[in-house]
Amino acid sequence: DVMFLPMAYEERNSTSMLLWLWFIVTFASVLGAIVGHTLGKVYGTKLLDRFGKPQHRERLESLFERYGTWGMFIAAVSPLPYKVFGWIAGASDMKLQPFILAGIFGRGLRFGLEAMLIYFYGDAAMNAVAWLLDHEIIMAVVLIAILGIAYWWLTSKKLQQTEIV
Repeated sequence: DVMFLPMAYEERNSTSMLLWLWFIVTFASVLGAIVGHTLGKVYGTKLLDRFGKPQHRERLESLFERYGTWGMFIAAVSPLPYKVFGWIAGASDMKLQPFILAGIFGRGLRFGLEAMLIYFYGDAAMNAVAWLLDHEIIMAVVLIAILGIAYWWLTSKKLQQTEIV
């Protein structure tokens, strides 16, 4: 994003160049994630166990088993560091083909939407991106708080239902 957005902004009047940038950025991102997946497959479990707790690694592995390709797709669309998810996917023995497909569609969607917004809205899109980048910490804190409250509410509701039965 750091390099793609300014380049896309500079080429916002050239549809062919925007499409080319979209393709290159998506390809490079997925290629980097494949390298991360490979490193995770070779070294991931050892490093996760060395620098973390085995139960955290096991939790990550169960999340990848549970959400698989859809989880990787969501990670690919999100602003979270996709290479990290590639590394964890490799450590969790996620198969390479669905990993690559999720990356192509997810990263393609993410960068394609950014390119389209810049193409259609130009300065307004870049101002919105600047605002988001300036407030990302606040948004992350709010999101974590909302997720924490939702988790607390769901678990307390489940606990109440268990007590009723």
